[in-house]
Amino acid sequence: MKELILDMEKYAKDHNVPIIEKNSIAFIMKFIKANGIKNVLEIGGAIGYSSILMASCSQDVKVTTIERDETSYMECLKNVKKCGFDQKVNVVFQDALDLNLPEENRYDLIFIDAAKGQNMKFFEKYKFFLADKGAIITDNLKFHGYVGNSDKIESKNLKSLVKKIESYIEFLNNNEEFVTKFYDVGDGLSISVRK
Repeated sequence: MKELILDMEKYAKDHNVPIIEKNSIAFIMKFIKANGIKNVLEIGGAIGYSSILMASCSQDVKVTTIERDETSYMECLKNVKKCGFDQKVNVVFQDALDLNLPEENRYDLIFIDAAKGQNMKFFEKYKFFLADKGAIITDNLKFHGYVGNSDKIESKNLKSLVKKIESYIEFLNNNEEFVTKFYDVGDGLSISVRK
């Protein structure tokens, strides 16, 4: 398992695939263990790095991960198979905004780590699938230190993306339904739970 994780880290670096920072995934794994989480929905599976690590937290943890990029999806399937997690990690090839999950599906943890500009849409769409005491975790809320400094950004596309992340943070802060805590871990994480 350790070797596979190192291989995945190398693959991500060589192929410029964004994977979660080590201290962020360590924080999430700790959260999974501390809260007895069994069912995880991950939006943005990439090559399976975080899904595999989350699934490895305990024998009871099952992860459904959604990935829309075909190359990453194929790589993710391969990695899940390699570590023998076929029964623990379900990889879905689709755009998370187009996917229709069975209405009765419930997850103890929903992890949002896909297209950053769509965070609010993901949150609004998938909050209905959150179990009663479940949590929604979002990654990359500092976005490499750009969040909160969007006035200094030259690139129009980057500026627009950062502004979307800033709007999402505002949306979380003012949400009537959820209470959110922000953590200065890795590239910035939030944990939202229903009030």
